[in-house]
Amino acid sequence: MNAPAQNVLAIIPARYGSSRLPGKPLASIAGRPMIQHVVERVRRARLVSSILVATDDDRIKKAVEAFGGHAILTRSDHRTGTDRVAEVAAHVPADIYVNIQGDEPLIDPGIIDAVVVAMLEDNSIQIATPCAAITNQKEIVDPNIVKVARDFDSNGLYFSRAPIPWVRDTGSPVVARHWKHIGLYAFVRDALLEFPTLPPGELERIEQLEQLRWLENGFRIRVVETEYDAVSVDVPADLERVEKILRENEAA
Repeated sequence: MNAPAQNVLAIIPARYGSSRLPGKPLASIAGRPMIQHVVERVRRARLVSSILVATDDDRIKKAVEAFGGHAILTRSDHRTGTDRVAEVAAHVPADIYVNIQGDEPLIDPGIIDAVVVAMLEDNSIQIATPCAAITNQKEIVDPNIVKVARDFDSNGLYFSRAPIPWVRDTGSPVVARHWKHIGLYAFVRDALLEFPTLPPGELERIEQLEQLRWLENGFRIRVVETEYDAVSVDVPADLERVEKILRENEAA
C-alpha cells in the first residue's frame, strides 16, 4: 500500500456519569484508572498519530494529564459519544478520526489499525467499523450484543439487537454466520462533522443504535472483519473480570 501519510487522531470519549458505575473512567483496575489502560492500549496502534480523551468532567481530565495523556473538556449535554467526538473534530483537524470506547481497557491495538487501513486503502470510505464472528450461541439472541449483516463489499446492510440473519428453515442444512458489531469507528472529518446535523430515524429510535442514523441518512459503513472479542466494563463485576484477564495475560 503506497498511501500518503495520514494524520490519524484517536479520540476516547469519557463521560463521568454512568447509572451502573458512576465515575467509570476513573475506576481502578490493577492500581490504575481504567482510562489509563485504554490510552496505553491505543498508544500501541501503529497508525495512530495522536490520542485525545474527550471528557465532560475536570476530574477525568486531571487524571489523564497525571499519567501523561492529553484530554479536552467537552460539553456535558451530548447524547452520544459520536456527538462528543464531532465536537472535538470541529476544533482539532485530522485526516481520520477513530472513536474508541473508554470502557474497553483491553482494546486490541490491531483492531484500530485494521479500520484505519480500510480507510487508507479506499478513499471513498467515509466510515469504517469492525465486526467479529459470534462463537457463543447465546450471544445471537442477546439484545445487548449488536449484530450486523453485510453486503458483498463488506458494507453494513443493517445493525440490530435481534438475531440477523434469521434462519427460517431450521430443519434445512443452512449454516448461518452471525457477526457481532464492535463499537469502534473511524471517520473522515466531513462525515463526522455532519453527524450532529443528521435527523435520527425511526430505526435508531426503535433499536437505540446510533450507527443506524448513518444508514438511514444514506451513508455507507465499511464493516471490517476481525477476530477481536470486546470486553467492556459496565458494572463493578466487570472490573474484577478485566483484572483477572490482565493477570492471566501477564502469567502467560
